[in-house]
Amino acid sequence: MRGSIRLLAWSLALALVALPIVGVLRGWFAVNRWPVTQLTVQAEFKHVSAAAIRAAVVPRLNKGFFALNLDAVQKSVAALPWVESVEVRKRWPGTLLLTVQERKPFAVWNGKQLISRQGKLFDAPLSDVHHVLPDLHGPDSRLAEVASFYAETHKAFARNKLQITGVALTERGSWSVTTAGGARIVIGDRDQANNRLRRFLDVYPQLMAGHADGFAYADLRYTNGFAVRWPQAAAAHAGGSPRT
Repeated sequence: MRGSIRLLAWSLALALVALPIVGVLRGWFAVNRWPVTQLTVQAEFKHVSAAAIRAAVVPRLNKGFFALNLDAVQKSVAALPWVESVEVRKRWPGTLLLTVQERKPFAVWNGKQLISRQGKLFDAPLSDVHHVLPDLHGPDSRLAEVASFYAETHKAFARNKLQITGVALTERGSWSVTTAGGARIVIGDRDQANNRLRRFLDVYPQLMAGHADGFAYADLRYTNGFAVRWPQAAAAHAGGSPRT
């Protein structure tokens, strides 16, 4: 009895090993057998379009279910401009499942690229987002510093109901910001930035009294004050001499 059970176990084991081989020989796992007939995509579709995903995937569906190269599909979809990540799976008998995460833009960098919320640069058309994102400018090597400075100044100015829409850092290390009203504020070097901004914002409410149109330009690089230029008016100095 025990010998029969052992013989049956070996027979089943051999059958399990032989079955895939027989399947290959009979074409069960042939390249074009069991084609993928359905594509299911989970995505936000805010910037990534269904048409773009389909165009990236369809050329790679010319092989059967078992021969389909998931890595090739994943790389093709991941190469789309707005794709942050993509997960690719197969579901029997003929479905390909994609889960796509979009990049979330944080700002425009140097007028030609986008910065994701993960702090990475990527290339994508700016036409759909440029008018609603802050403009950041500076050396590529200091991108993280510029983004951090924008976050700091945006928060500081918000207390005075001033919206910051841009930050720029020159090669020489001089900082400036741009407001939603189009005014430019030159701050100068980073070491003095916090003190200069605090001095300017402390008197900002009194400064704006009687100036409903706001200001056009402010230079904070003065020892004991700052200079302001009003729209269609000459600059008014608040003391000292500017630093370079």
